Amino acid sequence: MAIKEHVPNAIDAEGVPENKGRANVGRIILLVIGDAIAFLIFAAIGRRSHGEAASISSFLQVVGTATPFALGWFIVAPFIGAYRRRQTTGVRNMAQRTALSWVAAWPVALLFRGIAVDRAVPPLTFMLISLISNMVFLEVWRALFAWLSSLKRR
Repeated sequence: MAIKEHVPNAIDAEGVPENKGRANVGRIILLVIGDAIAFLIFAAIGRRSHGEAASISSFLQVVGTATPFALGWFIVAPFIGAYRRRQTTGVRNMAQRTALSWVAAWPVALLFRGIAVDRAVPPLTFMLISLISNMVFLEVWRALFAWLSSLKRR
């Protein structure tokens, strides 16, 4: 331990510089928060378009609508690499990994949605809208994140 305190850029047991590990945890936390917000935006817009409450006072209902999609994403996306720095550095890599991750997570999200809300298979139009809309929200947010991250590294 004493050696680590005196050595700048000490290396941890896995051979990763200690400061990089902390930076990666912060990066992952930001991505998770942004992803959750993307699903909340999708849910709020969807609820509003169906004449359902979608304001701050109905936040819990919006969360309930977003939950199946967020669960599908947060269960599947890490296994596809959506939070790995190596696979999400740069706008192009981030966009590709996000698309792949959402396409893999989408059926799981629909399964949760079907169980929790529809009690059946969701309608085809809803399936397609949720595929495309969530893809757009995730792509825009994550591409912006990757772009801003690349500016920070310069």
